[in-house]
Amino acid sequence: MARLPLGDWVESGVDFLRDHFQPVFDAITTVVSGMYHGVDAVLSAPQPLLLAGILAVVALWLRGPLAAVLSFLGLALIDSVQQWDEAMSTLSLVLVASVITVLFAVPLGIWAARSTAVSAALRPVLDLMQTMPAFVYLIPGIFFFGVGQVPGIIATIVFSMPPGVRMTELGIRQVDGELVEAAEAFGTTPRRTLLGVQLPLALPTIMAGVNQVIMLALSMVVISGMVGGGGLGASVFTAISQVDIGLGFEGGIAVVILAMYLDRMTGALGRRVSPLGRRALARESTGRRTAALRYRPSTAVAGVAVVVLALVAGGLHAFGGKQSEDFALPAGEDIGRGRTVDIGYINWDEGVAATYLWKEVLEQRGYKPRLQNMDVGALYTGMAAGKVDVELDSWLPVTHADYWKKYRDDLTDLGSWYGPTSLEVSVPSYVKDVHSLADLKGRSKEFGGRIIGIEPGAGEMKLLNSTVLPGYGLDKEYQLTTGSTAGMLAQLEKSVKAKEPVAVVLWSPHWAYSTYELTKLADPKGLFGKGDGIHTLAHKSFPQKFPHVSRWLKDFKLTEQQLGGLEKAINEAGQGREQQGVRSWLKTQPGLVDQLAPVDTA
Repeated sequence: MARLPLGDWVESGVDFLRDHFQPVFDAITTVVSGMYHGVDAVLSAPQPLLLAGILAVVALWLRGPLAAVLSFLGLALIDSVQQWDEAMSTLSLVLVASVITVLFAVPLGIWAARSTAVSAALRPVLDLMQTMPAFVYLIPGIFFFGVGQVPGIIATIVFSMPPGVRMTELGIRQVDGELVEAAEAFGTTPRRTLLGVQLPLALPTIMAGVNQVIMLALSMVVISGMVGGGGLGASVFTAISQVDIGLGFEGGIAVVILAMYLDRMTGALGRRVSPLGRRALARESTGRRTAALRYRPSTAVAGVAVVVLALVAGGLHAFGGKQSEDFALPAGEDIGRGRTVDIGYINWDEGVAATYLWKEVLEQRGYKPRLQNMDVGALYTGMAAGKVDVELDSWLPVTHADYWKKYRDDLTDLGSWYGPTSLEVSVPSYVKDVHSLADLKGRSKEFGGRIIGIEPGAGEMKLLNSTVLPGYGLDKEYQLTTGSTAGMLAQLEKSVKAKEPVAVVLWSPHWAYSTYELTKLADPKGLFGKGDGIHTLAHKSFPQKFPHVSRWLKDFKLTEQQLGGLEKAINEAGQGREQQGVRSWLKTQPGLVDQLAPVDTA
């Protein structure tokens, strides 16, 4: 059967929309970004425990003393594992996405409840929106809105809208028809019947839909961490890509605490605003529980408590943004004057090392670098769209050739800072009689029929699939598994400890060669190419926006010894302390910062 080019048609449609409606997407980006930054500024302003106290007061008002205590303890736990800023960014994403979703979902649900034709037309659309894998929404989101919070919010809105529409429609349809007929018999207009009869009685079901919207939004914004959405999504994505169990648990438990708080509060709010819910609360207040546990402050008392806490936060100078780590610079060294430089990076050791090195260097020159961790494809797309200013880990001319060919018109190459590199498949040295790629032929059973790969978007993976494995006749015999660099290294360590044969995708330079005894499999046909340089790429406007930084990066070079020492220092510092590792390494390299970013030629 001939292949139906459905994917090509969709891609053409996306290109058409981007080419002809980009001003519309830019306007949406401006509005949504403004909403996000406004909410984030409010949530990030108070000191963590003060905001935890404010949220605990809200829990006291809605659910009582026990919920207030548990809420405060849970939020304090988030702060204690140093995930507070990320949690507030995630909460901002959830709130913005949920508000926009509800503003669209409730009117659509009302329309569907009042028109059978609209309901029938919406149903397959909602089915598609709800069952499409969530990751798929990020792809057009990147093309239309670049990388960052906006594509994550838009994808979240699309993914979380169906339950809001469905539950609104269901709630209105479940209202007793006799009540509606009675209202109409007294001459009530359809609009007043909707507002005075149907919506109040449907409110518990509608609030259940709002609750589901928020829960789905929370799950989606974590996924959006893959495209630079930040927040807890970035922590979880980093933990997955580095197989960091500790960071993954800390990010995960923060997500759980936020989810439980939002779930319980929205459920309680539904009971507060619904007539039926208020009657249930009244019956509950006369139950067997002690007076202390039944206590609910009035709205006025709760409001006063929140205002008092806010004033305390202001009195402690907690407002005005997150605490800054800025330090005074000599006048001649403050070249950046606080300007922000957006640096993207992939979780590859050499890229992490170079990125955090330049973060430290630029801070010492008065800039404010903002790092974004994302997948390869998202990084190139975001940089071409101008959402990322620069990145320092492009392998050219071979490994990232496809990306460079696609986006070169929107990028500028600031040159290679390390090279030559090499790409290879490696096996432990205890694997006998395997010295080249050709030697893998006919031995797939020993290796479990697989070669352990890295990120699917990596240029080396594309080269292996398209050229190297077919060139040696290995594509039918071996499966090239996809995953992450950290996952590949974890499998390598496990296999080495068990003395099991394993073939992994690697490259040089890499610290794995100094840690394990490995054999680089020769490439007699030269299908991997002659070796790459590690290049710094930037958006085409970068040299004009940041002429000093551009000039510094063009002259940037590291030797193999320097790069190895920097990677080692960062690994020893540990996850989340990369910049401390850079600072400790710089102490062994006196004068290097002045060499990398000379002030006298700026």
